[in-house]
Amino acid sequence: MNKKVAILGAGVSGLTAAYLLDKEGYDVIVLEKKNAVGGSVESISEKGYMFDSGPNSALETTPLIEQIVNELNLKDEFVYANRKGNKRYILRESVLHPLPMNPISFFKSKLFSKGGKLRLFAEPLIGRSKDGYYQSIADFVKRRLGKEFLDYAINPFVAGVYAGNPENLSVKSAFPKLYDLEEKYGGLIVGTIKSIKERKNRPEVAKQSAKMFSFVSGMQILPETIAKNLGDKVHLQSVVTSVEKNSIGYKINYTSAGTPEILDCDFIVSAVPAYIASEIFSQLDKNVAEHLNNVYYPPVLVLYLAYNIKDVGRPLDGFGFLIPAKEKKSFLGAIWSSVLFPNRAPEDKAAFTLFVGGARDPMISTENKELLIKRIRDEFETIMKINADPVYLSYKFWPKAIPQYNIGYIEHENSFVKFEKENIGLILAGNYRDGISVGDCIKSAERILNKIKNLSN
Repeated sequence: MNKKVAILGAGVSGLTAAYLLDKEGYDVIVLEKKNAVGGSVESISEKGYMFDSGPNSALETTPLIEQIVNELNLKDEFVYANRKGNKRYILRESVLHPLPMNPISFFKSKLFSKGGKLRLFAEPLIGRSKDGYYQSIADFVKRRLGKEFLDYAINPFVAGVYAGNPENLSVKSAFPKLYDLEEKYGGLIVGTIKSIKERKNRPEVAKQSAKMFSFVSGMQILPETIAKNLGDKVHLQSVVTSVEKNSIGYKINYTSAGTPEILDCDFIVSAVPAYIASEIFSQLDKNVAEHLNNVYYPPVLVLYLAYNIKDVGRPLDGFGFLIPAKEKKSFLGAIWSSVLFPNRAPEDKAAFTLFVGGARDPMISTENKELLIKRIRDEFETIMKINADPVYLSYKFWPKAIPQYNIGYIEHENSFVKFEKENIGLILAGNYRDGISVGDCIKSAERILNKIKNLSN
């Protein structure tokens, strides 16, 4: 096609878009400032342990995932989560309670009080919100389902997915399908029932029913394999400094291993974090640069602990557990990594991944990491009935982790749309635009491909 597409950023969003565009015959180049691909997807192997310091798994929400895995010959690496992972726990009053997964288990559950359970029957009687665009997920859930459901279901869920605060996250921007159930059908229960047929006709799978997967060698093997497939189209240690318009489309100013370079291209796909995109496009559009810079990324510390299985007093029969804010613990939750996927630890060891901070506790940035980890360990070991030191400990601190789709995020989204209309051929992408999960990032590549194909015609 002789159309040159520059992809900024070699994370999952950028690499998947590059892969699909390359297959369609576009002249693709990927510019990545780091010396490795994957972005926040990072797998660390050491002393017989395998630790994903970013996303530890993904949901198979689109057929594109299977397609790419097959095309890249990753079938032997691809692995679904152990069925034990279907059981998830919530901490309440220092006791782990299974999260009920069907109506019968819900009414038998000790996680919610009788009053909390009865409150759900009022949900179909609740009307629509008058201002959904500026409504938090906390207000939305409290209004429709009650405060107890917010405190012991949605609050820990939001912490587990976004490392976020439900009082700040926008229901419209962060949970659009939930918001649409109310807008389209008038309620959650009625909407869930009525939308079942519609979902069956879509190629995508709903997140609540999609299978969880990872790779034997960890999540990073996916971006690494895509990059290997693209070969010399991926340029590492390439730092983009600014973008300008020119006669054919755009001129990109960047440095390659410290040497200034210029790249002319027809299209640009920006798949870098919002705060980096803000710097790149500040000369082109100060207004969008301000919106990009105001997307909030809280800090997250990911702590990996391993113990001798014989020292773990609690049965390892699930995915892990999440912690409501009301429990006042120092971490957000824990995944039982060695239960879910193979190759995470030696056979006689149990490995866990803990998540700390986020929007609930952004002050972890200023805390002494050794003291913080000691406090977390004490709490975790008490919950899991462990009376021994870990045999392995590692951690990764992300100063800016997951973008928060906070109340008023619609203003950011509107500015992004306006920017793209005024700069045809320039596309903003990544987890601050199309959803934060790995599956969302992969699906976004199809949107990018289709948009570029339409603009090429």
